[in-house]
Amino acid sequence: MTSSLFVISLLLSLSSAVFSDDASFQKLPVPGKRSGPESFAFDTTGKAFYTGVSGGKILKYTPEKGFEDFAQITQTSNSSLCYGLIGTALAGKCGRPAGIAFNPKTGDLYVADAPLGLHVIPPAGGLATKIADSVDGKPFKFLDGLDVDPTTGVVYFTSFSSKFSPSQVFIAVGLKDASGKLFKYDPATKAVTVLMEGLSGGAGCAVSSDGSFVLVSEFIKSNIKRYWITGPKAGTIEDVTSSVSNPDNIRRIGSTGNFWVASVKNKVIMPTDPSAVKIDSSGKVLQTIFLKNEFGNTLVSEANELDGKLYIGTLTGPFAGIMKL
Repeated sequence: MTSSLFVISLLLSLSSAVFSDDASFQKLPVPGKRSGPESFAFDTTGKAFYTGVSGGKILKYTPEKGFEDFAQITQTSNSSLCYGLIGTALAGKCGRPAGIAFNPKTGDLYVADAPLGLHVIPPAGGLATKIADSVDGKPFKFLDGLDVDPTTGVVYFTSFSSKFSPSQVFIAVGLKDASGKLFKYDPATKAVTVLMEGLSGGAGCAVSSDGSFVLVSEFIKSNIKRYWITGPKAGTIEDVTSSVSNPDNIRRIGSTGNFWVASVKNKVIMPTDPSAVKIDSSGKVLQTIFLKNEFGNTLVSEANELDGKLYIGTLTGPFAGIMKL
């Protein structure tokens, strides 16, 4: 959404969400005048999570030390210029990490930075290395979701739009843009290829635990598709479900075969009624957790489960949330 919409969303999250007194819900305020912990990645120890925030930083969180700086998308991300930003302000200079995921075998952290392209961060953190900012000579305009195939290490990532930039997302939504794509990056060949086109707000993506398919959400169209990676249907695409309203990031739940989807009801002015929706691999809705009490009417971007807890992120909110399941 435009900068004004991001401001509205942030103010609403501040006014109606931060006062939740639910004992099963924990707020983790983002430090350093940053905001919008959009997506989460867990390292192999399971004791730390990582999230990208406004201004181009990747933060690491442990219960013992809280949030710490782990990495940055650009050199500028460390400057005072990038502090206190909301949404996509100065994202072209500072970066704005969207989807993130680890390769569990190498420890590398892959990041889809909304305006600046696909990046990778080494296990020790530090400055990210840009892998690609275009494909077939066409620059990325607006990257969003990302996941790593746990069986092969291949990276899958989406673009919300190929016509509009992150600062123009409200226009893309209003015009029902359908120029999003699903990409594949193979670390072995260093090649980026296009797997799907015509996505209406390509948002989240999640590879199945056995690496046989990847689910892709269309935020604008309220639809989830499947791209088959292996098997007799390899290379084909099918609709999975339209039962989840305005789906954003999708995250697999271990090896259960189920997935969490962040969802809102997208209105003309702002998103409302955020929730976390659990679906199975066929798209059947198994559970819905309503999050308005904790987050107000803001755009919840991800729900990611680990060890009986649901980690919840937003595009512009001032905190990450942890909910006991």
